[in-house]
Amino acid sequence: MFQIDPLSHIPVYEQLINQTETFVLTDILSEGDQLPSTRMLAARLSVNPNTIQKAFIEMERRGITRSVPGKGVFISREAKEILRTEHIKELKELKEYLAKFRLAGITENEIINCVKEVYGGEDQ
Repeated sequence: MFQIDPLSHIPVYEQLINQTETFVLTDILSEGDQLPSTRMLAARLSVNPNTIQKAFIEMERRGITRSVPGKGVFISREAKEILRTEHIKELKELKEYLAKFRLAGITENEIINCVKEVYGGEDQ
């Protein structure tokens, strides 16, 4: 399930967080699903267990997961809504980029075509 790109400029713990968030948003992981143990994931990915633990701690701090002592780490009930809210906040950044694109002479049609590529041209 999890894959690490050792050549990426993104730290391993952030790659784990990003993948977990993607899995939640795409319903690969749902509320109450248990993540692999720190030791198991560290062995499978050939990374230091402290790196895995760092990712788990950060995801719990964000509310994406919850730890149950002696049981493991689970996807929280609120995970999907928390992630959706974070992405809505990023719309402000998108608006700033769009303003820069407009100044650079990129047309509305070019932007719309780009959006259609990402959304697959489907009506949402």
